[in-house]
Amino acid sequence: MKELDKEVKRLKRIASDWAGQMHDLVEERLPAAYEEIPALAQSTFDACQAWAEANERLAKLTSMQTS
Repeated sequence: MKELDKEVKRLKRIASDWAGQMHDLVEERLPAAYEEIPALAQSTFDACQAWAEANERLAKLTSMQTS
């Protein structure tokens, strides 16, 4: 469980980094860099999805251990 908790935290950091890049794109480089949106959005989505899946596994494991 400790390893999964570390993995969830790592994935959350990665997802937050991608979200920060999306923010920077919107705040600093649009509309000129509009072509970057699809790839950046997909990477952000994938990172968030990976975090959500790991977080769900951790929640289930935690729930099973407290039952």
